[in-house]
Amino acid sequence: MKHTHPAHDEQLVALKRIEGQVRGLQKMIEEKRYCIDILTQISSVNAALLRVQDKVLEKHLSGCLTHAIRSKSDLERQKKINEIFGLLKKFRKNG
Repeated sequence: MKHTHPAHDEQLVALKRIEGQVRGLQKMIEEKRYCIDILTQISSVNAALLRVQDKVLEKHLSGCLTHAIRSKSDLERQKKINEIFGLLKKFRKNG
């Protein structure tokens, strides 16, 4: 059973929007804008990135992980489970 990776077209659109926000941040800093305004914009970018991260993780769990669980391969199932545990540990460190 061949598995294809999910498309992330909506996330790509969001990332391009975030790219524009980051360019706006650079301009704010070049223009020596008020610190609170810069920090507010940074917070918006962080929140947008977290939304993209959530959507990619959701697709991974509903697609890639589900495929592995339905697989006849115990090794593939265990590999994906270990992958998710590793990811959760990484998220906790970064959070």
